[in-house]
Amino acid sequence: MSTAQHIDIDWTACQGHGLCADFLPEHIVLDEWGYPLVDGAPVPAGTVRRARRAAADCPVLALALIPGRAG
Repeated sequence: MSTAQHIDIDWTACQGHGLCADFLPEHIVLDEWGYPLVDGAPVPAGTVRRARRAAADCPVLALALIPGRAG
């Protein structure tokens, strides 16, 4: 059984570089100051690889993939 994963932002680390929105435009949009707004939806299995890449490429490592909760 696989657990859905969700995108999490560490707001104390995020500096609004916006790279995460480039990698995951279907889950992340930027606000008017360039900070990410996450849709909160589970990351589909076909998108997990790009989500991991986005987390790894974040200049301040403010993005993470976390296991979601069922229901």
